[in-house]
Amino acid sequence: MRKLTFGMNMSLDGYIAAPGDDLGWSVPSDELFQWWSDRVDATGLALYGRKLWETMSSHWPTADKQPGATPAAIEFARRWRDMPKVVFSSTTGAVDWNTRLVTGDAVTEITRLKADNDGPMDIGGATLAAAAMRAGLVDEYAIVTHPVLVGGGTPFFTALDNWVNLSLVETRAFPDGVLLTRYVTRR
Repeated sequence: MRKLTFGMNMSLDGYIAAPGDDLGWSVPSDELFQWWSDRVDATGLALYGRKLWETMSSHWPTADKQPGATPAAIEFARRWRDMPKVVFSSTTGAVDWNTRLVTGDAVTEITRLKADNDGPMDIGGATLAAAAMRAGLVDEYAIVTHPVLVGGGTPFFTALDNWVNLSLVETRAFPDGVLLTRYVTRR
């Protein structure tokens, strides 16, 4: 059975995007960017909600062709294009770059995908991850906390009906006071 990880950047007050979907506070250091790139390289399948898909697909497919693209950005762009992806959306018409579109029930499809044995899955996007959290499908949380308070926006965590007990499996400090914490779900 595949492991499902919800990992994103988060402000210290718990948001993955500030009001207006502003992500300017989460610009990664070179070391953190490499960590995210290595994570993409190790991911067997990435699950995206519509908004995160639109953000990623508007930049990464051609980021390696942009003037001044760094070797790290070139590597990430290639890894991102090559990584198998599933987008969950009822409004998106078409997807590209090694991606499949699912318009039906996300929880049913994620449950089916978890039953496969094709490597780890990452899930991103607040709405999609919230559905997976409420259904008890998330096995690990990789939280990259930035030392900034944004005061509102899109929260990392959703309201839950039951407690979810977690065990800390890793902490790592990155430049600029950024802290990675990884937790696994105790079942």
